[in-house]
This record gives sequence, structure tokens and C-alpha cells, in this order.
Amino acid sequence: MISKRQIKIINSLQQKKYRKSTGLFVAEGKKVIQEFLNSNFELDSLFTTDEHLFALDSKVTVISEVELKKISFLKTPNKALALFKISDAAKVDPKGLILALDDVRDPGNLGTIIRLCDWFGVQQLICSLETVDCYNPKVIQATMGSLTRVNIVYTDLKNYLAETNLPIFGAFMDGNNVYKANLPKDGILVMGNEANGVSEEISNLITEKIAIPRFGDMQQTESLNVAMATGILLNEFKRSN
Repeated sequence: MISKRQIKIINSLQQKKYRKSTGLFVAEGKKVIQEFLNSNFELDSLFTTDEHLFALDSKVTVISEVELKKISFLKTPNKALALFKISDAAKVDPKGLILALDDVRDPGNLGTIIRLCDWFGVQQLICSLETVDCYNPKVIQATMGSLTRVNIVYTDLKNYLAETNLPIFGAFMDGNNVYKANLPKDGILVMGNEANGVSEEISNLITEKIAIPRFGDMQQTESLNVAMATGILLNEFKRSN
């Protein structure tokens, strides 16, 4: 059974300020929860309609489907919901390819980008302070557990880029053809906001602007989704090295 106080706390974690004040975030569904259980994230509590779903001896509360619906953020609750403690990000290792996000606001986009980092072996993800919180429930679900394998750091992106010695590449509509660019093993790739792209203050710090060329006959497609573009560009960086 779950208490009214627990329900109130869990529901409040939809908002960033309460995730920050409690130091907790929500993960739902067996696969996502198991990924976090297998990682260095510390479990706070787990609520499930099936007591045999996880091999745990403590911190598990068996609840009804009705109770699960009261705490789930999903339209169709998936047997279990867990609270994990937010971990401190590690220091950024200035080696290899680092991805930086300039004001990416959509949780689904960030979640997909984190999965792309995991897929392409990009271990460092730098986010501007305006970028959506990686512990947002929608981001957590979209990552499908990849957040456990990517170091995500929120910082003043302008200051970070101004202080780095690495080459900085930025995604722009009018940049150089990425398929003809010389892409290094060590560097930073900056992806911009969904509607406005890379901001002017960040643009001024870019070493080289790169673009994904359009091949359609009409040449009328305005732009690519930021997560889709990230996947294409990460593929090119990794293919070139």
C-alpha cells in the first residue's frame, strides 16, 4: 500500500524544482528501472504490482493497479515505478568527441540524443543551463536507460566553450558540407535550439560551421529535427575516425 504523502511526493517530481529539492527522479517500466538498478544510481524506493518483477529484498512496496495509476506519469502504467537518487555529474574528460546542446527544450529530443550518445560511444554531453532537465520523466523514458552510461553536465555553455582548447564544430543550415569536412577524433559538436538553432553568442565561438546537405529535388525542407540531425552528424564523426 502507498500513502497519500508518498503519492504527493511522487507527483511533485514532474517539476524540476521538486526533483532538485528532494534529490529524486522517477523511472517507470521494468526495462528502464532494471537499467538503473544495474548502474551506479542508488534506489530510493520501488512500487510494483508484481512482487516477483525484480530480485530485490528491500525498498519494494507492492501496490494495486489503481494505486499505480495515481503515481504513474504514463498513459498506460507499466507494472512498476521507482524513485532513484540524482547523481552528481563527473568532471568532463576533454578527450574524444564531446556533444554540447545549446538550449534544446523538448524532452523527447533530449532523450533521443542521450540514446544516440550511448549508441555512438559519446560519453560526455554538455548542456546549457537552458536545456531541458535530463531527469524530466519524459527524458528518462525516452533514454530507455542510456542516461546511466552518459555523463551529462549542465553549465554555462558560453564560458565552457570559451575556455576549451578543443576545436568546436556547430550545426548550421549554411555550414560546410559535413561529408567533405575534416572531422577530428577530439572535438566538440554543438547542436542548437529546435526553433532558432545555435545562438549568436555561441555561434561566435564556433571553429567550423558544418551542415547536412539536402539531396531532395525541391530543396524546400526547412530543417531536420535536432535529434535526427545529431544522429547523422555523430555518425559522420565516428565514421571519419
